[in-house]
Amino acid sequence: GGAARGRLAVVGGGIAGVTCAEKLAAEFPSEDIFLITASPVIKAVTNFKQVSKTLEEFDVEEQPSSLLEKRYPSIRVIQCGVKQLKSDEHKIYTEDGKEYIYEKLCLCAGAKPKLIVEGNPYVLGIRDTDSAQAFQKNLAEAERIVVVGNGGIALELVYEIQGCEVIWAIKDKAIGNTFFDAGAAEFLIPKLTAESQETPIECKRTKYTVEGSKEKGGPTAASDKLGSALGPDWHEGLHLKGTKEFSHKVHIEILCEVKKIHSQQEFIQLQQTSLTFPKGEKNVEPDEVLWPVYVELTNGKIYGCNFIVSATGVVPNVEPFLDGNNFAVGEDGGLKVDKHMHTSLPDVYAAGDICTAAWEPSPVWHQMRLWTQARQMGWYAAKCMAADALGESIDMDFSFELFAHITKFFNYKVVVLGKYNAQGLGSDHELMLRCTKGHEYVKVVMQNGRMMGAVLIGETDLEETFENLILNQMDLSAYGEDLLNPDIDIEDYFD
Repeated sequence: GGAARGRLAVVGGGIAGVTCAEKLAAEFPSEDIFLITASPVIKAVTNFKQVSKTLEEFDVEEQPSSLLEKRYPSIRVIQCGVKQLKSDEHKIYTEDGKEYIYEKLCLCAGAKPKLIVEGNPYVLGIRDTDSAQAFQKNLAEAERIVVVGNGGIALELVYEIQGCEVIWAIKDKAIGNTFFDAGAAEFLIPKLTAESQETPIECKRTKYTVEGSKEKGGPTAASDKLGSALGPDWHEGLHLKGTKEFSHKVHIEILCEVKKIHSQQEFIQLQQTSLTFPKGEKNVEPDEVLWPVYVELTNGKIYGCNFIVSATGVVPNVEPFLDGNNFAVGEDGGLKVDKHMHTSLPDVYAAGDICTAAWEPSPVWHQMRLWTQARQMGWYAAKCMAADALGESIDMDFSFELFAHITKFFNYKVVVLGKYNAQGLGSDHELMLRCTKGHEYVKVVMQNGRMMGAVLIGETDLEETFENLILNQMDLSAYGEDLLNPDIDIEDYFD
């Protein structure tokens, strides 16, 4: 009976929610903090390392919520889904019929995988460690799968899978568009087919401008922007091996999407031809095998497979909160937040994948649904809630000055800084490249003599220098291509 009362409530047991609750517990040691989450485990940040001013590395660990309550006695974890939010009454109703009254609330309910089709047993969405484990069970019996999507998860997945044919359908020209351009993709591709280490080959430093071509100057569709809750190490400890004995077998179908998925029965009735795994460029051999499921691509090709992996981004989890509340919602479906992580409703904040940054961003920062940003936003939202509760003012957190993300692909260290893909810069920018095959790939995005972004693959040791150059917007025109000359130590210039 009766509603439980707490000054502060957080919804969501992911990185944003847990970080927010921990920070609130530190700011308000004598207050009860409700953390409402549907899952029995929470995601905790461990081994946090500040690598540079804006770059951070950490691991994510699933832990029982009792561990969190041990660490922070004022946090009360309520393990139950949210049924409804009545923001005008400052009340949350949970699925089990209980109600909680809050003074300030932060919504951190994350996002869910965007599936190509809902409710098809042959279509798996991958977004976190649990779905990766379900995936591994299926893979043990698989001879061929189709992977759809071109973000970080698809990329890692395809690299890790062994002994199973992979047809990889991407809507772009090159792999990995969320994290890098065609050049970086070319640098990484040999790793997909490599059985042994290639010898490094120098590739020249080049500089090229982007003609006023059909470069998408404006923001791309929301779907490209959605990151994922899987961290870079999610596949470690999983044996991603199919039934076949060979190592990598990947065929990439570019510039296409899934048109239709057919059951075996439907495929037989179609009386169309499906294709075998391509052996060469011109290969269009009809397939004699009958597969459990068939994928028809928009380029007209049909492939049979054991199952389909949908790695096509995420949709903010706003469902239970919208009903009866007048939230301002962003184009990507997230709850809009201002520069103090306020939603459009009084006393309701949001952080992490569920929210859409609606403030005027720094010219070298953009939102991406990544673990790093979930942690930063959860932490900062708690600071804002504390400042508001105490009537203090607060400055925008430094982590929103510069987009900075560090991860691993194909066992290479990958650092992306600022507008690393010239996001939103239009066509008046130029790119400079330095690349040693099998060793490193360095790309910088320049505009009016200033560095706006960079991609660093391999052990380049350039991240701090480039971070400084992007942050201080120094005019670098005088250096020209020497900026990337490996024989010149740039740091000597800028101490």
